[in-house]
Amino acid sequence: MEERVPRIRNDLEFIPIQQGSQRVILVRDHLGLVKEGTALPPDLFELVTMLDGSHTFRDVQMFMMRKKGGLLVGQEEIQSILSHLDQYYLLESERFLEARQEIVAEFASDPVRPCSHCGSSYPSEQAELERKIEEIISLSDVQRESPGADTVAVVAPHIDLSVGKHGYASAYKWLGHFTAQRVILLGVGHQMREGLFCLTTKDFQTPLGLVTTDKEAVGKLQELATDAMAPDDFPHRAEHSLEFQVLFLKYLSGNKDFSIVPILCGSLWNQPSSCNRDIFLEKADPFLKQLHGLVMDDATPTLIVAGIDLSHIGPKFGHEAPAAYLKDQAQEHDKNLLDAVVRLDKKAFWDEAVRVQDRYNVCGFTVLACLLEVLPPAKGKVLHYDMWFESSTQSAVSFCAAGFISS
Repeated sequence: MEERVPRIRNDLEFIPIQQGSQRVILVRDHLGLVKEGTALPPDLFELVTMLDGSHTFRDVQMFMMRKKGGLLVGQEEIQSILSHLDQYYLLESERFLEARQEIVAEFASDPVRPCSHCGSSYPSEQAELERKIEEIISLSDVQRESPGADTVAVVAPHIDLSVGKHGYASAYKWLGHFTAQRVILLGVGHQMREGLFCLTTKDFQTPLGLVTTDKEAVGKLQELATDAMAPDDFPHRAEHSLEFQVLFLKYLSGNKDFSIVPILCGSLWNQPSSCNRDIFLEKADPFLKQLHGLVMDDATPTLIVAGIDLSHIGPKFGHEAPAAYLKDQAQEHDKNLLDAVVRLDKKAFWDEAVRVQDRYNVCGFTVLACLLEVLPPAKGKVLHYDMWFESSTQSAVSFCAAGFISS
């Protein structure tokens, strides 16, 4: 059998951007092995898309010959290109696997999850970060309709803090100084490749101080050992969807002790045609029942905080059409989902999801599906909704804030 060419890494993001008059494909690597700013020209990216593990050297040779108008391409030229890609850690090679294993082992040995975005997405110095959070929260004048009601849950964005500042402001101004002793954190596991839920017992480091994880509660969830669980906690290493929420929670706690239960949720849409609530519950029900038990535990007042974004549209996210052409349909879908969530209407939520089949890449879908299953009786309200457009990629991301009080 003819030898197959090495596979391109499946944990990389490829983002089309405009650099002056040239369109290139930016490579984003959450492991940090690929140098920041690395970009591929379109013709090389076309070749990279063939490196899916199913093509042989002969396939690649014929592809390159067609691109060159029939000129002969030798094996040496192909090997040179592959060697170049491997030097940049773009291939699933022995060199990459060894480097990745070192990173995984280092993370596994640390009882604390270091803040991965401090100094880049937000200030690493305490006083400066406190000022930034205070400035963000001050942007909102949202008020509770029932100030004395118990807070049940908050939905906040996880998009870049400067982009989503009005969403964060609405969510955390509405929450205010909370009294819950435990916060169940639901976020999107952007780097999850296995399982629906990913847990960690690591405490979270922030510039505002350490936030401890409720190890007993996490342990009860881990004991379930179902197929819905990710095999390890490595997806937490560089995940921002929870990290950003922890900052606001730590700031609003007023130095009052609270613990967190950090849960990342994977995608339900690997096989869209078979995704519905029954199939979701078949996989997730034992986990969700245990989680619901934690929410309802009278001995430990518990708050749920979900860090999500909504539709991701445009070429950056796999659409042929620019976001401007998809905006109206995506926003309608977002608002239908949100309306169902704040009404705690599971049927309407899933009916809308099945109708659209994840056409608009709602990255917080699994989180919202989970939230609907574990919320106690509550009254919800959408506090903010917006869509951010990225001109360089002709793409867009929508985000929101919502609050829930006991009913």
